[in-house]
Formats: sequence, structure tokens, C-alpha cells
Amino acid sequence: MAESELRDTRTRAREIIRSVDAEEIRLGEYDIVAAGAIPWRLKNGKLQVLVIHRPKYDDWSWPKGKLDQGESIAECALREVREEIGLRITLGIPLSATAYSVKQKTKVVYYWAAKTDVHTVVEPDGEECDETMWVSPTKAAQMLSNPTDAQPLDDLVKAHDAGVLNTHPVLIVRHAKAKPRGKWTRAEGERPLAATGRRQAQAVSRMLEAWQPMHVASSPWMRCVQTITPYAALHAIKLKTIKALTEHGATRKPERARKAVQKLFDKYRSQIICTHRPVLPFVLEVLARNSTPELAKALPDQDPYLDPGSLIVAQQVHGGTPRIVSFEIHTPYHD
Repeated sequence: MAESELRDTRTRAREIIRSVDAEEIRLGEYDIVAAGAIPWRLKNGKLQVLVIHRPKYDDWSWPKGKLDQGESIAECALREVREEIGLRITLGIPLSATAYSVKQKTKVVYYWAAKTDVHTVVEPDGEECDETMWVSPTKAAQMLSNPTDAQPLDDLVKAHDAGVLNTHPVLIVRHAKAKPRGKWTRAEGERPLAATGRRQAQAVSRMLEAWQPMHVASSPWMRCVQTITPYAALHAIKLKTIKALTEHGATRKPERARKAVQKLFDKYRSQIICTHRPVLPFVLEVLARNSTPELAKALPDQDPYLDPGSLIVAQQVHGGTPRIVSFEIHTPYHD
């Protein structure tokens, strides 16, 4: 791997923060960054997970693989599962990342749970994977060849036992980079994305495929609408605009902004909320209120809270107390 590629993967490893990962994972520097998932399903009310056999290593593991150039970590997880076993997934709760050494290089693998059903068809590619098996978690633990693969499985089983494995994602998106405020002479709500921001919007759209939210709410201001339109248009989703999420609306009437965000959370559905940096503190208050104090520590607490085009993924359970069970912060890959 070229030195520039090593720098690239190390940078991207720093562009993901997940509440489930240990501090040493978050602070580590890695030569190799990979991602994957543990597909799971309920059959006759019993939890099953999908283990795969890799002929190259003659081992049993989870579907996973290394990042491609220009790819975010979330996108990598989807692609690797699709390529290895022909399964198209969406990401559920994050599971513990694992880190270990490979030929004197440091490697980290990020995992997520991926819900499927009993009718899901799995088609091994024959090269990376030549056999798959749906088994109980107990059987999977016995089959796994690499001891480090056990921790994400433990996370998945604990979530199932606690009733928080089946979740809906709510994604908080900060709009992409806009044209400079100081050089804009027309109405603030009409200030559009810069050229870099338009490319960021495409990157946001690609990464949102990892969760495939089916509803979109946004500030009606131009830069927010332009950020989220590529994804909404691709999936033919009607964009709902909320005036309380504009900079002016939220700073003048912050409680109205908080109530608007809480109302969206109360719908218990997969959705996007796109807004502005000055509105993020009010959004973060709602997120913290719907999680535990310990979990809320994973939320950003300093301005600017999120980089342009970045997002927070909050996985929530219906009727749960608290309703949010995990947080992730992602920065899409930018050129």
C-alpha cells in the first residue's frame, strides 16, 4: 500500500466516532481500515446469525473487507457484504470494532448488525466466501476461527436480549459547505452550496444508502435543501421543510426548534433531519434527553459540533426507555 493510501485510510478511521467502541479504538492509528456486518434474523422466534467460510484462510468469520479509495467506512460495510455473499443490507446498531496486527501492520474492523428475514437469499461469490451458515449465536461462537470476532457477536446477543436490536435510524445532517456568508448579498435563506458543497452533497447521498432512511425533513433554506436533495430525488422521497429548523427560526425561538425535533423523533421511523450549525445545540439537547447520560457523552459538545456535510446516526427503539440506544458520527469521504 502506498504511503498516500496509508494516510488516506488513517484519516478515514478518524472520521468515524461510535458510542459502542472502546477509547483505544477511537484513539488508535491504523494502517488498514476495514468494515463489515453480522447479518441476523429471527426464525421461529429464535435469533440466528450468518457466519461465512473464507477459502483463502480456511476460516469462519463475518463478511468484511478493506476500504476502497474514495469510500466511507459505512459504504465499505455495505459493499463488502454485497460482494461476498450477495446480500444487500442496511446498517443497524453498531457493534464493537476489533483491532489487531496483520503482518506487522495495525488493522481495525468496524462492524454493524444487519437485520434480514427468513426469505433472504444469500449467494456466496465463491472466491472471498464459498460457504455460509445460519446458526445460533452459541454455535457461531464455537465456529469462529478468530477470537477477536467474538466481541461484536456478544454485543449483538446482548442487544437482542435487552430488546434493542431492532431499531430505526434517525440521521442528523449538517448541510454541506455553502458559499461564504460575508460575500453573499441576497437573502440568507437563498445562500446556496459552494462547488465543494455540491460534491459533498453527492458524498452524503452515497453514505446515506447505508441506512436508507425513508423520510426527509429539512430547513427550507437553500443550502440544506441542496444538501439533501440528491438522496431524496434518488429515492423519490418528498422533502418536508420545517421553518423552526432555520437559523433565524431556531435562534429566535429555540423551544420551537426543540419541539419540532422531538415531534419528528416521536414518529419512530427511519428519517433524516437536515439543519444548520447554529441549530445543532438544540438538536443535540433533544438527542441527549432521549438517551442515557452515559450514552450522551458520545455526542459532540463543542462548536461547530459537526463538519459541513457530516452526520449523526441515532438508533432508536420503539417504546424504549431510553429510546436512543447508540450514536455514531460520520464524515463522508470528500475529494
